[in-house]
Amino acid sequence: MVSLFTFLAIGPWQIAIIVAVVLLLFGGKKIPELMRGLGSGIKEFKDASKEDEKLEENKEP
Repeated sequence: MVSLFTFLAIGPWQIAIIVAVVLLLFGGKKIPELMRGLGSGIKEFKDASKEDEKLEENKEP
């Protein structure tokens, strides 16, 4: 019986294939723009979650 972890385990060949596909789809010049956008999106998400936590702390007596 194959466990879920071994089924989802990613080895070096799978990573290389994923990187090659991403390079083929987006090209070398587009990838830095995509990563910048992803980073700013993650930062905005973290800021919003911190803001929500502050609102929750102020609500509770």
